Amino acid sequence: MSRTQPTTARQAGGTAPRLGSRTWLALIIVGFAGQLAWTVENMYLNVFVYNTISTNPAVLALLVSSSAVVATAATFLIGAASDRRRRRRIFIAAGYVLWGACTAAFGFVQTSAVAAILPAANAVVVAIIAIVLLDAVMSFFGSGANDAAFNAWVTESTVPVNRGRVEGVLSVMPLLSMLVIFGLLDGLTQGGNWKLFFGIIGAVTALIGVLAWFLVRDSPALVVSGDSYLRSVVHGLRPSVMRANPRLYWALTAWLVVGTCTQVFLPYLIIYIQRYLRIDGYAIILAVVLVSSAVLSILGGRIIDRIGKLVSVMPATAILVIGLVGMFFARGTGPVMLAGTIMMSGFMLTTAAISAMVRDYTPPERVGNVQGLRMIFAIMVPMVVGPFVGAAVIAGAAETYVDLGVVKSVPTPWIFLAAAAVAVFTVLPVLRLRRATALAAPA
Repeated sequence: MSRTQPTTARQAGGTAPRLGSRTWLALIIVGFAGQLAWTVENMYLNVFVYNTISTNPAVLALLVSSSAVVATAATFLIGAASDRRRRRRIFIAAGYVLWGACTAAFGFVQTSAVAAILPAANAVVVAIIAIVLLDAVMSFFGSGANDAAFNAWVTESTVPVNRGRVEGVLSVMPLLSMLVIFGLLDGLTQGGNWKLFFGIIGAVTALIGVLAWFLVRDSPALVVSGDSYLRSVVHGLRPSVMRANPRLYWALTAWLVVGTCTQVFLPYLIIYIQRYLRIDGYAIILAVVLVSSAVLSILGGRIIDRIGKLVSVMPATAILVIGLVGMFFARGTGPVMLAGTIMMSGFMLTTAAISAMVRDYTPPERVGNVQGLRMIFAIMVPMVVGPFVGAAVIAGAAETYVDLGVVKSVPTPWIFLAAAAVAVFTVLPVLRLRRATALAAPA
């Protein structure tokens, strides 16, 4: 990597170029479909395992962390491959189709099915192994298509002066996907109809993969380095490259802290609302939180573009911390809605500002490779560390309930306070980023 420069020459202008309707349509549809599948993997797959296979929080943590490792490897490999081929569209379209097929297959992994096929085996152990392996395959295709190819295409299709707005819209996609699933499909999960649930999400993801072939157009600004494939894969991991691009790596480090914070509580959020707060209508709470947070994030994206991404990070992180502390104390439906809205708004605004900075600091010849770095900092490390921190907090609290004579552990409010403690550390990389930015500024 050379020293960080604007991603394309046309980014140097001071006015925001207008994104075409086709670009916006691809951003929204492909981005939203990807988040539908990630919502199922990140949240509902945990609920599926918890309800049908095992309530051990260590199993959930293993599922999340192993998926993150595979997803990171896939992003490096597919990112470098799409760089060298100078094509993103084929990786997006084909990857989404395979991603959807794997998602649909989740519903067939159940202990009853395992017991019928392998009566002499421990059905729970075999089901755990099967779901972890299937999740790994799904994560490979999903990350290759979404995290590597689609995110590289977004970087090449935007410029610094409009990225806050674009990231503000993209940051609400996970919440909107949750809202759609909660509103339309949550009844299937509560009724135990997991095959139909996973099948619908898988079919939609695959269909959008086909549609992406017609919507996405590879950017003419796509450039590549002259490195071999293997050198391209590992390029961003070299210490010399890190020293040459301090702003990129400090921005990624800030993302690591925020990502770890959210993974302390997010895998256990639905279980917490159901089992600890004992709120049956959790879908209503989540709907209010998601809609409110989405509106605030879209509006906040314009403010980020106006006042600056780096300036926005710390205030947004403060909002996140306030919301997490509020969730620690919130008990009734109303307080949970208020604290949840503050928490998720802070999370989305912080992520939007940091993600936009990472795109700004991405060298134009290494766009695909940087997606792999983003996966290490924003996904893999947070998803390996965060869930185990949450699991340790849950185990330490030793809160349980009895279901049909079986004692099961349940998440407690301490996961939110632990997440808030992690979020505070965002200040350290942000201060270093400010210093690196000041040094990089022209005299």
